[in-house]
Amino acid sequence: MTSPPTPRDPSGFTSLDDWLDGEGFRDEVTLAATKRVVALHLEDAIAAAGITKSALAAAMGTSRKQLDRLLDPNEHNVTLLSLAKAAQQVGKRLKVELVD
Repeated sequence: MTSPPTPRDPSGFTSLDDWLDGEGFRDEVTLAATKRVVALHLEDAIAAAGITKSALAAAMGTSRKQLDRLLDPNEHNVTLLSLAKAAQQVGKRLKVELVD
């Protein structure tokens, strides 16, 4: 019988990023957080524009169900094109950049 893994001592880490790097999943967590932020910003822009989700989906040439997936902060399988289309319909632009 094997024993459960021993929790790592957090005192060896200076930041959350340092810990995430040490555990090997910083990129995954960062991408998930980024998708959540984009989805929340889109939701806010939709509300501010006074557009219904059904009308937005129609303007994007997609279904309401697909739009709901796009706006779901936990759904990570979305395309940049879909995000850009949604942003355009509410008077915004999607900006993606590579950083160091």
